[in-house]
Parts: sequence; C-alpha cells; structure tokens
Amino acid sequence: MEVAILTVGEELLAGDTTNTNATWLAEQVTDRGVEVRRILTIPDERDLIADSVRAYHEAFDAVIVTGGIGGTPDDVTMAAVADAFDREMAVSEVSLREVEDRLADIGDSVPELDIDPEAEASIPAGATPLSNPAGLAPGCRIESVSVLPGIPGEMRAMFEEIADDFSGEVASRLLYTVEPEANVTDALAAARDRFDVRVGCYPDRDRRHNRIKLSGVDADALDAASEWLLDTIDASESPVARDWDPGDDPGRS
Repeated sequence: MEVAILTVGEELLAGDTTNTNATWLAEQVTDRGVEVRRILTIPDERDLIADSVRAYHEAFDAVIVTGGIGGTPDDVTMAAVADAFDREMAVSEVSLREVEDRLADIGDSVPELDIDPEAEASIPAGATPLSNPAGLAPGCRIESVSVLPGIPGEMRAMFEEIADDFSGEVASRLLYTVEPEANVTDALAAARDRFDVRVGCYPDRDRRHNRIKLSGVDADALDAASEWLLDTIDASESPVARDWDPGDDPGRS
C-alpha cells in the first residue's frame, strides 16, 4: 500500500506553524506497514488543492489531506476535494447533528459564537463523514481520499477513525553504529544488493551514533541482512554512543 500525505496551509509554508501533522501521519502509517511515497505542502488555493488531490488519487492507493477545513475564508480544502471528484458540496445530516450537539455543549462557555451549522457540516456530496471528537469541523472520506482537520489534536483524534484502513507489508529493522558513515558505506551497499532490501543511514547528533534502517516486504531477507551487517561492521541492535559527532563525519553530505 502506497500513500501520499497532503498538508494544506499558508502558515506551514511561511514557517509560522511547524508541520508536525505530516511527520506524525507518516509515522502512523509506516508503523502499519504502509509506504509513504509523497509528502506535499501547498497553500490554501482551491485549484491547486484540487489538482494535487486528483493527481495523488490516481497515482497512489490512498491520500490523506489535512488542514484548511472549517469556516474561515482560507478554509477551502473541502470544496477543493469536491472539485477533484467533480462533486458539489452538500450538508451531511450526520455531521450536522454532531455540529449542533457540539455547539449546544459549548454554548454556555462561548455564548456569542457565530457559526452556520449547515455550512460547517458541508462535505463533498456522497462522501462519508468523519466525526471530530476533539473539535467542530467534520472530516470526510471520499473513495481513497481522507480529509482531516489541521489542528493536531483534532487530526490525531479523527485519524483513529480511519487507522484500520491503512495496512501494508513493509517491515523494518534498526541497527546502530558508532562507525563514521564513510567507514560503513561499502557494507551498506553490499547488504542492499545482496539481500534486496532498502538501506538508510542517519546521524543522531544527541546520541552520537548513526542509525541504520533496513526495510522491505520480505521478513527473512530483513533478518538475514541485519545479521550480516551485525557480523560485518561494528553495529548493535541497541543505541550506542561514543565521543564523536556524526555531523562531523567526512562521508556525510
């Protein structure tokens, strides 16, 4: 299963807001054996969002869109997703009841809240609404595209409703080495070619070691590659450290 993640918002591109949603979602679906093949951040532009959703829907097994849903002028994501599927926006009766219940719950604490419940509960026609247990604006699922809020707490709560939709066969193994990357490059390339696995090497400045990640769909090949590297280079299955900085590794670029 291959997935694309699309995060929407001018604030992400300007650096006003850290894009934690993309990282969190990538980690969640990767842990479920799914490959994340694209992560894209785009502004709140309806045509651009629609074009991106359409292209990713055609190219990948699933698309997760987060951000730009709600009632402010820059919240155009829902309408853009409707455009991507050539559908109109329509009020979801399920979402409308949830929005009205939520407004009733918070009415005493925010008595002057000016919200149009039907506008808030509108999603692409025919889409499946997704509840927002941590907020107001509903999400939706339309074919292979899931639309989630941009507020991290709301996004994470809503993701639980669709988490079981993401399941794949990709597994991984982690090794750790205090060897400079330049010293293990040949061994990593050999492991990749010999066992047909993906190999990545990443420095950890805090722990002063390199983290090696092996990934693939063949568990036996992953185990064999891991065992071979443990026998070939100075590596372990647990984090290790020594007094050198991986950022100073002459083989790192």
